[in-house]
Amino acid sequence: MATIDIIREVLVENLDLDADAVTEDATLESLGVDSLDMVELICDIEEKCDIDFGEPEGITTVGGIVEHIDSLS
Repeated sequence: MATIDIIREVLVENLDLDADAVTEDATLESLGVDSLDMVELICDIEEKCDIDFGEPEGITTVGGIVEHIDSLS
């Protein structure tokens, strides 16, 4: 499964978002992702991808999350 698909799945499950709204260009702010949501998102991503995400400093878009995860593998 592609990284964007994993992120989309987690966001749709956790925040009840429309899957079509979760694009690489979408900002976390526009999707309503707050700091608590981000912590939960990272935990779920770490579990699904078997990675240690680290600190999400400077990540503001879904694409930024994808790039960060892809850089870890």
